[in-house]
Amino acid sequence: MRFVLEYPSELPSAPDDFLNPHAIRDVVVQAEQSRFAGVALSEHPAPSSKWRANGGHNTLDPIAALSFMAGVTIDIRLMTNLYVLPFRTPYLSAKALGSLDLVSGGRLVAGVGAGYLRSEFSAVGVAFERRAELLDEALAALRAIWTDPETPVSGDDFAATGPVWLQRPTQNPHPPIWIGGNSRAAMRRVVDHGDGWMPLIVDSAMASAIRTATIATPDDFSDALGELRRRLTDAGRDPAGIDVQVVCPPTDLDDSASVRAARDFLADLGRRGATWAVVHVDGSSPQAAVNYLKRFGEMFID
Repeated sequence: MRFVLEYPSELPSAPDDFLNPHAIRDVVVQAEQSRFAGVALSEHPAPSSKWRANGGHNTLDPIAALSFMAGVTIDIRLMTNLYVLPFRTPYLSAKALGSLDLVSGGRLVAGVGAGYLRSEFSAVGVAFERRAELLDEALAALRAIWTDPETPVSGDDFAATGPVWLQRPTQNPHPPIWIGGNSRAAMRRVVDHGDGWMPLIVDSAMASAIRTATIATPDDFSDALGELRRRLTDAGRDPAGIDVQVVCPPTDLDDSASVRAARDFLADLGRRGATWAVVHVDGSSPQAAVNYLKRFGEMFID
């Protein structure tokens, strides 16, 4: 199991201190020193105040923040979790994500999804009802732009009118694309375009809030992953080549029962096929996050 730090500003209760560049540097450097494999940020360019007041969190532009993190680290992976492809045309996504891969020396993991906040789509000028259609279009276009940048790509709302000059990303043939979501449509996208799957094991209320299918238990996770593997095999793809990311349960490192439960949960999901786990650290302050990272690395990461 490889571990990803969800940068603590993404916690609803985290103070604004985590937006300070010195705090960002200290936390991410410690994550790398503690042998975390990656650090992740979500994307919310215009979330509503209602969302923030009801469990939302502070946000940073992931391209800007992850580029800063790339500059203060050496080899930790930079992950978007998730980058909402329907918010913009595929050429803008390809340029932003590809630039991040270039300036980081090939460390991008492009976790992408459809988005779920209706008001946010309105704010950025995109029809909420088209998000699935636009995601499918963007996934196909993104791979084409990265692997053959000179050949023009077009869609319903954009068109390159001639050969395009774009730098290829560092990673060949392109940065890994991980698909977020629990639905059968998300699985189809993994089969068609993905190098990884990012499901969420959540109850039905949370699944409804983020507009995805419910995967409520480890057994549900096994069933869903089994279906994905069958689809991959039918498509001639090796299921072993797909990374699968889950979320580590909140863990009190001072409570032996909490630590044991987290170990058991991760070991169980690892046996079922999970390969990566997102970790939420102590977000009460940057120093608390640094301390948590140190101890988590000692206790959980070989």
